[in-house]
Amino acid sequence: MTVFTVTLVLVVAAAGLLRWRRPAWYWLAFGVALAVLRVLIRYRSVMDACGLTVPPARWRSALARTTNRPIPEPRPPRIRRLRPTRTGLVLRLKLRPGQDVFDIAAASDRLRHSFSMFGVTSREVRSGVVEVRMTGYDVLKRVQMPAETESRPMRVPVALREDGSVHYRDYRAVPHALTLGATESGKSVYQRNLVAGLAPLGVALVGIDCKQGVELFPLARRFSALADSPDTAAELLDALVGRMADVYRLIRTQQRITVDVPDAEIAADIWDLPDELRPTPVVILVDEVAELALYATKEEERRRDRIITALVRLAQLGRAAGIYLEICGQRFGSELGKGITMLRAQLTGRTAHRLNDETSANMAFGDIAPDAVLAAIQIPAELRGLAIAGDASGGWHRIRAPHTSLRQAVNLCNRYADRTPDLPELAAFRPAVTAPDTALAPSAKASPATA
Repeated sequence: MTVFTVTLVLVVAAAGLLRWRRPAWYWLAFGVALAVLRVLIRYRSVMDACGLTVPPARWRSALARTTNRPIPEPRPPRIRRLRPTRTGLVLRLKLRPGQDVFDIAAASDRLRHSFSMFGVTSREVRSGVVEVRMTGYDVLKRVQMPAETESRPMRVPVALREDGSVHYRDYRAVPHALTLGATESGKSVYQRNLVAGLAPLGVALVGIDCKQGVELFPLARRFSALADSPDTAAELLDALVGRMADVYRLIRTQQRITVDVPDAEIAADIWDLPDELRPTPVVILVDEVAELALYATKEEERRRDRIITALVRLAQLGRAAGIYLEICGQRFGSELGKGITMLRAQLTGRTAHRLNDETSANMAFGDIAPDAVLAAIQIPAELRGLAIAGDASGGWHRIRAPHTSLRQAVNLCNRYADRTPDLPELAAFRPAVTAPDTALAPSAKASPATA
């Protein structure tokens, strides 16, 4: 065998091994070049076969007939830009007259097969311009977040989307959110990624964990307040409602609505205030909201109404005061009592992990994105962490958060424990924690020289 043959066999074997064990490495080493060639060579024929071409202009057809030339072929959308990424290709297309963005979306599955890609999604950039994102491998099978992500105030990366882009939790754009998921669906890991993303920021974290604190209390060094029972949660929520009223009074005194102040400088929420006066934003994480809504006695019913009323007030009025809600649970429907559907209407962001029934999926997406209901109940049990994320715009995406163990989340919260704000209104609910051990315990088997 010649050297060339041996080299070719080794390259093919390496490519096959990488494609099997490390699809991301295979894509960067071999897949990008092959995919670009396939797209450029097959583009016109694929677009024609998928019905994404338009007839030539009448004047061109008339000119061809007059000059006895061949009739021009149908024209596909024009490629404006072809950009490789770490997970696939991004194709920006200029639509021809008469074409619509829904034509591209409807042909996504046919484009995926024709270009031999793993997935194809599309979105409208502006009128007449469509961005088609193609993924070369299953990016959700082994989630690897990019090393660098866009950083903005109150915006944290929490998961990876099926098109290879990063899914952010932007509290300025979507103040309140609901996260649903059955047992062992990955809901707790998603919550840990939220805490891990918020820990380095200048934000106060408030937790309500009625499972005796087993989920959130290990992260206590980064929390300004924690509640582990419905009774404590009721008092904590009342204190937050009082803080919200104080913040609104501060905004009112600092609105600067005199005639000599430009409109853009008039304060309507905490983000319009000067930095030295701006109150610390607060993110409230509620783990298993059903424990706050269930009751068995009249006294528990009064406590339940108090809790739900406070949550509804915070959801309706808390955004301008810098108070944001993260509600988690297995179900969230009218069977939890009065006020629940009113609270759900204020939770713009929706994330659903694996659900056991269609009714639960309808609770999450039935009122905002009906198309996502079927996708939510089709998540397989073995893909823990896979979820459907949507909002009031009607759009939705498949996402998966990277696996973050409880130990990793605890270490991160300990690292940023010095950034935990002290809020006077919540001082009574500040978790009492001991300082982390700085020295390792001596080994049980010490060598004679050190014993």
